[in-house]
Amino acid sequence: AYNIHVNGVLHCRVRYSQLLGLHEQLRKEYGANVVPAFPPKKIFTLTPPEVEQRREQLEKYMQAVRQDPMLGGSETFNSFLRKAQQETQQIPTEEVVLEVLLSNGQRVKVTILTSDQTEDVLEAVASKLDLPDDLVGYFSLFLVRETKDGAFSFVRKLQEFELPYVSVTSLHNPEFQIILRKSYWDSAYDDDVMEHRVGLNLLYAQTVSDIEHGWILVNKEQHRQLKSLQEKVSKKEFIRLAQTLKYYGYLKFDPCVTDFPEKGCHVVVSAGNNELNFQVRLPNEQIKEGSFKVTRMRCWRVTSSVPMNNGPSGSSPGKSEVKLELAFEYLMSKDRLQWVTITSPQAIMLSICLQSMVDELMVKKSGGSIRKMFRRRVNGALRRSDSQQAVKSPPLLDSPDASWEPMAKLSSKLTSVSLRGISHSSSANDVGANDFHGNYAFEGIGDEDL
Repeated sequence: AYNIHVNGVLHCRVRYSQLLGLHEQLRKEYGANVVPAFPPKKIFTLTPPEVEQRREQLEKYMQAVRQDPMLGGSETFNSFLRKAQQETQQIPTEEVVLEVLLSNGQRVKVTILTSDQTEDVLEAVASKLDLPDDLVGYFSLFLVRETKDGAFSFVRKLQEFELPYVSVTSLHNPEFQIILRKSYWDSAYDDDVMEHRVGLNLLYAQTVSDIEHGWILVNKEQHRQLKSLQEKVSKKEFIRLAQTLKYYGYLKFDPCVTDFPEKGCHVVVSAGNNELNFQVRLPNEQIKEGSFKVTRMRCWRVTSSVPMNNGPSGSSPGKSEVKLELAFEYLMSKDRLQWVTITSPQAIMLSICLQSMVDELMVKKSGGSIRKMFRRRVNGALRRSDSQQAVKSPPLLDSPDASWEPMAKLSSKLTSVSLRGISHSSSANDVGANDFHGNYAFEGIGDEDL
């Protein structure tokens, strides 16, 4: 069996024969000239090096399928991963009650099937809240981990190839929960959401929560004004005032480490307003703040390495710390590009944020509609439109036998970002060109942007 991971957590286990079955189904539906070549069968038992070679071939195959918009977004591929997830976690299909958090701490209980995918659960929550169909796509479900101070650390946006109930229960940790939040960056879209009472309430609750957790910066006078609007229950006016405040609409990430402006600096990164904001603590304890605009990022990549497991042979390989890094190449000035690296367990989530900002910018640039961008009704079922496929979180394949394979080699598809292991003998510079995500928003940069 081969393990497929999502963000370092086991998603499912699959056998060669199952992947071959998937390949044959894709060939049947899309034609042999569309589907990439599949690693051939072998008559004799594979040696350890041959097993590793096959794993690498299967990994490349999964990457190629995932990177193809038609194959990677197909129901055949996504349902294969969902079914495998359910079988691996040994959770039978049955009716259950799932709790989904709102920003104000309220818990929405929805009755779903354990086999319901992310879109189904999102629709069930929206239905329970009476959120209109044309506003559902402005929101997404996120897997979060509750921190000691009652705030939330974002793990990932739940994807179309997973079953939310299985994803959260298989972690066996009550700190992990599913939360409903808005999933767009441009505050101009708030107007659409505020047209409806339920949308307004959800946006208001999220704004209040973000202020309470210190994500949105408020001075004394602004706090007094906000308090007054709260007492009057003037929700729209409250949001309008909040929109003028620093970090409104940003996602704040856990403290981590960066090499900018110098190596080993502690930093708090926030994503919003088409930028990554850095609050850096320099070695002399001085705090500096700066922002990196997504339009000036030429490309970025996510890399991962897993340290050698030096414990006893019976120790769990899952104990190893996966080191994740997001690196982006930034146009510092008209003729100077520089790499900036963030080392954080939330590197994949950061990459997803960058990708969704670029997606939104490109839709806006082409004159597209946010409503069309998010959802479309097909055969009575709500589904994401072709113009905004959900950012792909990885299938990550590794070999099941850690005794001869100390490095867990990972691969990922976040649109076209690859996540892979870096061995101790190689450097980040050795990562191939396919591991970079080119930024289409960068191509239109002009002198006025500098």
